[in-house]
Amino acid sequence: MRRFACLPSILALLLAGPPLQAAPLAATNLALIDNAVAAFTGQPIGVPGGAAQPVDRRLRLAACSAPFALAWHGTAQTSVLVSCPDAGGWRVFVPVVQARQEAPAAVAVAKGEGVTITVAGDGFSVSQPGEAMDAGAVGTWIRVRTTAKADPVRARIVRPGLVELPMD
Repeated sequence: MRRFACLPSILALLLAGPPLQAAPLAATNLALIDNAVAAFTGQPIGVPGGAAQPVDRRLRLAACSAPFALAWHGTAQTSVLVSCPDAGGWRVFVPVVQARQEAPAAVAVAKGEGVTITVAGDGFSVSQPGEAMDAGAVGTWIRVRTTAKADPVRARIVRPGLVELPMD
């Protein structure tokens, strides 16, 4: 019986104090993830090479204090892994629209082949030699790099031996 003697006092203190409210948790703006994926892939949502659709707006992801980390997921690069590098952070996989091909197209660039990498924009064009890290047909996106130690970038095959990084 003595065990519960202080229970009324505790209840009175809890009821007399201000109501406890949970502090709202900050959430990540999902449009920022969409923008980061578009910048990473170089294509807007719904376009081959870009995200298949916007990130599901029903997601409630904790706010991330550091910039998102983005990487291709899988060898076929069918999705982008977006993660929050904070301790206990989250990960989201964003599917990428793949170019549809009716019949297998002829390979225009072979893996390991030397290519010309062109960056083109309004009124300018810059070219540099590089190496194809994937094989592909005209119109497909492949990974290319400028030197053996350079990070690969995705470029679209224009014709055999020529890939382009459009600056739209």
